[in-house]
Amino acid sequence: MEAILSRFSTFSDRFLTGLSMPHFRWTDGVEILIIAFLLYHLFVWIRNTKAWSLTKGLAVILIFVIVANLLHMTTILWILERIFGVAVTALVVVFQPELRRALEQLGRRNILSSWFRLDNTRIMGELFSDHTIEEIIKASYAMGRAKTGALIVIENRDSLTDYEKTGIRIDSVLSSALLINIFEHNTPLHDGAVIVRENRIVSATCYLPLSDNMELSKDLGTRHRAGVGISETTDSLTIIVSEETGRVSIAQDGFLYPNVDMEFLREKLAQLQNKVVEEKRLFFRKGRPKNEKTSDR
Repeated sequence: MEAILSRFSTFSDRFLTGLSMPHFRWTDGVEILIIAFLLYHLFVWIRNTKAWSLTKGLAVILIFVIVANLLHMTTILWILERIFGVAVTALVVVFQPELRRALEQLGRRNILSSWFRLDNTRIMGELFSDHTIEEIIKASYAMGRAKTGALIVIENRDSLTDYEKTGIRIDSVLSSALLINIFEHNTPLHDGAVIVRENRIVSATCYLPLSDNMELSKDLGTRHRAGVGISETTDSLTIIVSEETGRVSIAQDGFLYPNVDMEFLREKLAQLQNKVVEEKRLFFRKGRPKNEKTSDR
């Protein structure tokens, strides 16, 4: 028994001495959450771009390096050490389009203002009227039935001035008849995109950047890729009417919602509209009415 206790004492002296629970501060928890948040969005970003296939190639190279290290392949390891700096520069060049898009998206998310409401210029006011929503929906599905291709970009917070300059300035009150007439076949303004700001059509025949997202279907044409492309670089909402099928699709935040119905389009436009509704509800408490504000968001 004494021998067992002696051995246990020796074990505790060697392995348990000095072990203690680390002091956990609230800032450590914040750091863990920040790192988890960044890693999650990094993996999502990699997964949704062509960087995913490049990452798999890098994983193969990493496995090869590990095997070379385990087998003590000194020559290969020496070569890899010498080209490491060049490889890092090459990775930056290869991933340059994805890195640029990621930084653009990070810049336009406006995290601080969304948390602390630093910029309320558009938060409390609607972006466009209910009438504009109905006119856009009416024109979109009328062109869909006639199989008239259309590309309608609705500006949100990010300015579309640079893209507006690539087209022909119109600056007219939006109406379904005007939209349909613009995209009618064999008319001077039918090619390209229309840009909508608030309740007005500001420009037509505008050129948009094409998306190089490898996840998009190969069956999609230039019109759909342009709609997704502008949604990757700005926070706009784009309505795409297919000339081949007449289907109405939506591009927003780099995603394509294909073949949407009228109610889904109305819901998306209402979200973008950012309308605040005041409803007066009377609650009789001790003979005094109380008004209550509600938001449709």
